Amino acid sequence: MQIALPSPSYPLTLSQSRPLRYGVFFYLYVMQGIPAGFYLTALANYFTGKGVSPDVVGSFIAVIGLPWAFQFIWGPLIDRFQGSAMGRRKPWVIGSQLMTVLASCVLLFVGDPVAQVSTLGWLFCVRSVFAAIQDASVDAMAITVIPEDERGRVNAFMRAGYLVGTGIGAAVFATILHDYGFHSAALLQIMFLLTGVALMLFIREQSGDRLLPLFSDGAPYDRMAASQPKAAAHVDHDFKWLFTELFRGLFARQSMLLFGAILLAYVSNALFLRAYNHHLIDELGWADTDVSVLTGTYGMLAATAVALTGGYLADRFGARRLLIVVMGIVAVYLISFNVLSASWVQRDIARTGLVVLYFMDPAVSAAAMPVLMAICRKGVEGSQFTTYMAFVNLSDVAGTYFAGSALLHFTAPTIGLFGGCLAVVAMAIALLTLRHYRKNSDKLH
Repeated sequence: MQIALPSPSYPLTLSQSRPLRYGVFFYLYVMQGIPAGFYLTALANYFTGKGVSPDVVGSFIAVIGLPWAFQFIWGPLIDRFQGSAMGRRKPWVIGSQLMTVLASCVLLFVGDPVAQVSTLGWLFCVRSVFAAIQDASVDAMAITVIPEDERGRVNAFMRAGYLVGTGIGAAVFATILHDYGFHSAALLQIMFLLTGVALMLFIREQSGDRLLPLFSDGAPYDRMAASQPKAAAHVDHDFKWLFTELFRGLFARQSMLLFGAILLAYVSNALFLRAYNHHLIDELGWADTDVSVLTGTYGMLAATAVALTGGYLADRFGARRLLIVVMGIVAVYLISFNVLSASWVQRDIARTGLVVLYFMDPAVSAAAMPVLMAICRKGVEGSQFTTYMAFVNLSDVAGTYFAGSALLHFTAPTIGLFGGCLAVVAMAIALLTLRHYRKNSDKLH
């Protein structure tokens, strides 16, 4: 039986279409952001508004984030098993997306989310296992198909998609929680996630890939033979080699210092974000829906604009230089805004501060993602970058958890000042590391 090969001119091929790469990775990250906005912002603020203790809210978020701490496991698995006729990464993306949808269906069995905070947290945790695999597979796909000269801009689109998703998850789901109840919000989330599964069914990574698995008695389909000559050859490695190279990449001194600095910058922002949201609701009397809607509208729009602008600047002027500048801006903002905390009683100032706070994460991401891609070790790029992204995602959860515990003993301005100090340390580490390795590189040449 003769098997017809896929047409090389298929328009929805990631490796051949720049606009498609921008659009697909943007939307895949929207699908990742919606659940995050749902539980990190809408549900967290909802619980705060219902009088749930901040440490309980922090523990709820921490339980959901547990699977992200072990995301480094999935990268080598994704790198090891990638011989499908559908492409190297696509089967992992679709399979994990589908499992995320199925796991989300279990949320519909929760009767009263306020009375069952702990149960709800563990159900979200199960969902996070598959969400972590989905995130890892999308990142692996991205680092495989994105050309080096596009990394700043495409990463900006990816982060922008995540911010749009969190904005939808925060604003839309906060309103639905209050007006229609938890079950309606959970059902709408499931419907959103299903669109991501449907989208990927029509996308190819390379021109020789199939849209669907090959269920035929004919000769086996050779994806590499069918691909264009420019498609990079793939060499299968065993797990020992993959994990050895991964740990070499992760624990190289430059990698550890740079990523440690980047992680500190993310944590400093996440710490203050949760503390400030709690302060607005619990201390200043804001409605939790007001905080969530402001976050998901003006905050999201401003953050998206910053992410896209930052991606252009990273490609135009250099991601490493931009990273130092952005870390300095984060430090100045956190310290100055918290020193002036007495002015937060003025609603316009408090509102502006919250919107500006949402500039920080995308600005850091626009510079940090290309830097992290550049230090990934050849052969395990997908695994190493996936591990970095896992801990970046985990930093949001960790910041929320520690802020929840700290709020029992410290005020939001104190936590914010501590976050500002962390940002100063992050900037210093990044600056010294980049200078040191640039000098060593110059000596070698």
